[in-house]
Amino acid sequence: MMKYVLIYLAAVNLLGAGAVVLDKWLARHGRRRIRERTLFLYCWLGGCPLTWLAMKCCRHKTLHKRFMLGIPAIFILQIAITAGILYLLYSKGLWTV
Repeated sequence: MMKYVLIYLAAVNLLGAGAVVLDKWLARHGRRRIRERTLFLYCWLGGCPLTWLAMKCCRHKTLHKRFMLGIPAIFILQIAITAGILYLLYSKGLWTV
């Protein structure tokens, strides 16, 4: 099960980072852009780390506070929710370390 979760997270992170790089390329070439909500969707689906890193590396949307504060906030929220769920599972004896 854990193997599939890691594969999913790797895929969604790579897709999110790829979308950022593609959006930067589209912006430079005056083409139709990727919607901001699509970039945020990748983050909500678990792709925050590489999406944010790609934004920093490409210097894309780094002046938008919505992205530079929003993506880390989503990531912190996801970590807190995951930690809470794992704590509850561990305290009920459904998860062992």
